[in-house]
Amino acid sequence: MKTSPFSIWLSAARPKTLPLALASIMTGSVLAYWNNHASFTITLMAFITATLLQILSNLANDYGDAVKGTDNEDRLGPQRAMQTGLVTQETMKKAIGINIVLTIISGLILVFSSLHQTMDIIGFIALGLLAIGAAIAYTMGDKPYGYRGLGDISVFIFFGLLGVAGTYYLHTGHLSSALFLPATACGLLAVAVLNINNLRDIENDEACGKMTLVVRMGANWGRKYHAVLMAVSFICLAVFSATQIHSLTGWLFLAIAPFVFNHVMSVMRAPNGEAIRPMMGTVVQCALFTNVLFAVGLYLSV
Repeated sequence: MKTSPFSIWLSAARPKTLPLALASIMTGSVLAYWNNHASFTITLMAFITATLLQILSNLANDYGDAVKGTDNEDRLGPQRAMQTGLVTQETMKKAIGINIVLTIISGLILVFSSLHQTMDIIGFIALGLLAIGAAIAYTMGDKPYGYRGLGDISVFIFFGLLGVAGTYYLHTGHLSSALFLPATACGLLAVAVLNINNLRDIENDEACGKMTLVVRMGANWGRKYHAVLMAVSFICLAVFSATQIHSLTGWLFLAIAPFVFNHVMSVMRAPNGEAIRPMMGTVVQCALFTNVLFAVGLYLSV
């Protein structure tokens, strides 16, 4: 059966991962709205830039894992573009290059339409370049940090702290210490998605020398770590709701709690990567709907 170029690149972009990149932008923007500082233009450009960054990370990950042999027939996850031979190394390199250019253009439009102080502009351009570098260096290069167990930290920073706080700053021009609670929650939920991915592929990753945090701590501790990630994210949102929102709508995110609890218990009981495989979609839903419900509750409290 012939596969169209569009479907090949759509698959390479990994659309199922994109909502997680957008969750931090949504959270930061709604927090800004909650504080009476919100711009549709900033939100839109932040969404576009975050989407391009996530696609860049996915393409770079496709390239890096294929070149290093980590994407092979023993891996339990879905087959990737280069792994299947549908995209060559050179073509993927060109796609990565084009994506970098588009990300820079989008990022510059975002920065110059949001900020007016020279130091703010320089600072956010530097953060943008750092984000691009982090997206590429995760699996590409001689010493990719994703192969050294540092992926969790990177995801927490970029999908949580910087994603939420950075978006908030673009809207408001200042930061508040309280917003680091939802930023932390957003980051931990994104790390939980990565953790399921790593739990699923733990055996193949270890065999290929990809020393993720789960490989380093072992599957048993990896499952406990997952429970901690989910629990602490909810605690952060609960503390923020109790101390900052002062409205029942601020607790709307708890509607997803039973679903999250069942997911965590399934992970704790999973004997191997094969049992973890179907849970990838579940953890994405848990993370996404927790963020969405929190944002909706915050919005309704205004």
